[in-house]
Amino acid sequence: MFRLQDSRVLAVDMTGDAVKAKNGSMVAYDGQMAFKRLTGGGEGLRGMVTRRLTGEQMTVMEVRGHGTCWFADRAAEINLVQLQGEKLYVESSNLLATDAGLRTGTTFTGLRGASQGNGLFTTTVEGHGQAAIMSDGPAVVLRVSQQYPLIVDPGAYIAHQGDVRQSFQSGVTFRTFLGEGGGEAFQIRFEGDGLVYVQPSERNTIAGDL
Repeated sequence: MFRLQDSRVLAVDMTGDAVKAKNGSMVAYDGQMAFKRLTGGGEGLRGMVTRRLTGEQMTVMEVRGHGTCWFADRAAEINLVQLQGEKLYVESSNLLATDAGLRTGTTFTGLRGASQGNGLFTTTVEGHGQAAIMSDGPAVVLRVSQQYPLIVDPGAYIAHQGDVRQSFQSGVTFRTFLGEGGGEAFQIRFEGDGLVYVQPSERNTIAGDL
C-alpha cells in the first residue's frame, strides 16, 4: 500500500508483495527487502529495445519483501494516483514508483514532447493499482471537460489521464523571431474528459526560449 510519509517521501507497506520504483530511490526500509534491477523500464527485453529506440529511458528496480520501504528523489514533491483500469501518461523522469502489477509502456506524443525537450515519446502506466509521480513543488490536478478545454505550458506539464486528446498549438509570429515574444510561444491544448497534473514550476524547455 502506498502512503505519503510526508509530501516528499513515499512509504510502501509490503507483506511479501513487490513494487517497481525508480532505480536508487530507496532512502530507508525496515523488515526484510530484496532489490533487483529490471531491464527495459520493467518491460523486459522488448521494453529495453523500445525505450532505446524511442529515447524514453527509465531505470527501474523491483523491491520485494516484508516491512516498509521509503522512497524519495531529490526532495521532489510526490503525488499519488489511483488507477482503475485507465491509462496514465507521465514523463519518465516524473515517475517514482508503481504497483508491481501495473503495466508500463511508451507512446508517441508528437510535437508536445519536442516542445518540452523530452523527445517524441512518453511513458504510460496502465491497470489497477497505485502510482507515485513527482513534481517540482506541490502539483495541482486540473479537470478537462468537453465544455472547458485546458491549455498548459509544456514546461509545467507532468502527466494526464482519462479520455483526453492533446494537441500542440503555437503562437509564434514574426515578432517572436525579433525577440519580442511573450515567452509563451507554445502550449499544449487538452480536450475531452480527464485530469491533467501540472507543477508550479517550469522546467527548461525549447518552447521557453521563444
